[in-house]
Amino acid sequence: MSIKTSEAGNKGDKIRSDCWVSLKVGDGIKGVNLNLESKVKVLYGDSIKDLIFDMMKFFGIEDVEIEMIDTGALPFVIMARIEAAIKRLGLDKGKKYLPSWEYEFKRSERDRFRRSRLYLPGDQPKFFLNAAIHKPDGLILDLEDSVAPPAKDAARILVRNALRSIDFKGAERMVRINQLPLGYEDLEEVIPQKVDLILIPKVEFPEQIKEIDRKVDEILKENPDTFDPYYMPIIESAAGVMNAYSIAKASKRIVALAIGLEDYTADIGTQRTNEGRESFFARSMLVNAAKAAGIQAIDTVFSDVNDMEGLRESVIEAKSLGFDGKGCIHPRQIRVIHEAFAPTEKEIEKAKKIVLAFEEAERKGLGVVSLGSKMIDPPVVKRALRTINLALKEGLINENWRDEQ
Repeated sequence: MSIKTSEAGNKGDKIRSDCWVSLKVGDGIKGVNLNLESKVKVLYGDSIKDLIFDMMKFFGIEDVEIEMIDTGALPFVIMARIEAAIKRLGLDKGKKYLPSWEYEFKRSERDRFRRSRLYLPGDQPKFFLNAAIHKPDGLILDLEDSVAPPAKDAARILVRNALRSIDFKGAERMVRINQLPLGYEDLEEVIPQKVDLILIPKVEFPEQIKEIDRKVDEILKENPDTFDPYYMPIIESAAGVMNAYSIAKASKRIVALAIGLEDYTADIGTQRTNEGRESFFARSMLVNAAKAAGIQAIDTVFSDVNDMEGLRESVIEAKSLGFDGKGCIHPRQIRVIHEAFAPTEKEIEKAKKIVLAFEEAERKGLGVVSLGSKMIDPPVVKRALRTINLALKEGLINENWRDEQ
């Protein structure tokens, strides 16, 4: 056969924690020939070579020329880049070279806090490695808008490996898939890796969720030991806004609705502003749809990473509308979002009274809860408990707060 070549990964002066690989197969090539250039060759050159040769053996590739430029990539990144190059040559034979599980993951809780979710480009491993130290509630390995079309096949392999290899330090492990039908391929890679939550972009109709449900059910049958994932549909159009409630009720796996205002404002033919008058209706619709469905409402990202005061004001407004969280595009936004979503002293004191009244009613076996002359409905109690838990998480009260009353 003639010579065939494929590449995967990134190279260049500004690239770090990644690698670029080129594979060449065809007439005249005999044996496995490796040309390795690595910043860590002195320390890890032998282990990198061993990994590459083992992968060639695993995929049954006996005759190949390999060129690699490594800028300090971890093994799971090297594995992903080589596998992507092999797959682009059509030599993978349907096999996957999976890294071992590095950590033990527990399934996320359905009603956990989702105040902040940090987007990480799915083809840029340098952002994966230390993102969890900033303590977001969720980390999103993004396969959609942040990944160029030619890199999407390699990115999903990289994200798959990252889910098995990265310490998320308690952050919810999220992946934003591509729109269907490309999103099906993303699901096949990430669902078996115990992903907690799938963000579904540009949802306009409940039928889109049902299609994903069918695919996820198929994958779970083949992988019974993985997690049954949660969903967070993203509403990004006028049609999505008008169908928000039916979308929110389309699957038992849905735990939150998010809104994406860049695409939404483009869809209705206007410009996004910090004041947000153009999106007030859409955001209010989404909050009401989510609350009516008993799930969380998550606000859009704040795109100016240098405007911390503007971000704080945006979060306070989102909280006043009923949102439970907000997207992040930079780690420095996380702390501001958490502080702005934290309950005020007045909110905490009110929540304490409601929770104590609820606990007193339970002790007395009463069927109703009252505070003074006012009856307290179960949703109000639930909200008060959430406020107390959030105050505890932020260190605004201590575990013995009942003793101080």
